Amino acid sequence: MAAHRQAVFTANGESQPNVTVRRARPEDAERCGRICYEAFKTISEEHGFPPDFSAPDIPMAVLSTMFSDPAFYAVVAEVDGRIAGSNCLDERGDIAGVGPITIDPKIQDRGIGRRLMQAVLERAAERKAPGVRLVQAAFHNRSLSLYAKLGFAAREPLSTMLGPALNQRIEGCEVRHAEDADVEACKQLCYWVHGHHREGELVRAIQRGTAVVVERSGRISGYATGLGFFDHAVGGSNRDIQALIAAAGQFVGPGILVPTRNAELFRWCLEQGLRVVQPMTLMTMGLYNEPAGAWLPSILY
Repeated sequence: MAAHRQAVFTANGESQPNVTVRRARPEDAERCGRICYEAFKTISEEHGFPPDFSAPDIPMAVLSTMFSDPAFYAVVAEVDGRIAGSNCLDERGDIAGVGPITIDPKIQDRGIGRRLMQAVLERAAERKAPGVRLVQAAFHNRSLSLYAKLGFAAREPLSTMLGPALNQRIEGCEVRHAEDADVEACKQLCYWVHGHHREGELVRAIQRGTAVVVERSGRISGYATGLGFFDHAVGGSNRDIQALIAAAGQFVGPGILVPTRNAELFRWCLEQGLRVVQPMTLMTMGLYNEPAGAWLPSILY
């Protein structure tokens, strides 16, 4: 993309430094990762929640991967030539996922977040993506307001949940590592639950060895790309999702995202010792079908 410049003005009309938005480069990951860590740490601690990342090297690694991967469209914002924030668009499937979007806490409220969001939404429009989604920290009023103004609709309250591995087996459910031969059945299951599939994410999860499926009566009834912040899962019923959660060796990152309106699944997680870490909200633009079956979103959607 060509770099876009925009003069930013304060409430009293005074001009602020120009904001330039450009494509991210792999070498930007260290600076953007540090901003990401500081931004999430600052807003979370202000509201009494633990930060999403425990150390700067974690978002540095995440953004390094995204900035280098052609399946992600990543942009950075610069103020006077210095990186002030970044945003990413996950293009691995028909539905595009936004995030993480972060701005240097020292220079908030200059319209940088809006510019970063507009950049990825323009990209989604160019690709004719039928839908765009994101997961927003429910306690962050500014981001909620910004996304709503940009056209996103709040769809689902989520609870980030974390706890020790359960090491349990749900009767009648067999959980095993996913294989290439499972992809088509998993695609069809995801399509039934959501009205679209997430094959790109699933294939990559199989390649890195984190994807699992649950079988009942010899048929795949659910799958997960992993059990963690950046993973998603779908199942024909709550029992299938429970089996995937119960069999997980660990919950990666801040935890799994559980739709809070699914009272049965949410209550079951609490009864197994998982605790609520923070509230979040799934927001969508464009194509959206009320999900069937049971599911867990990733932090991207």
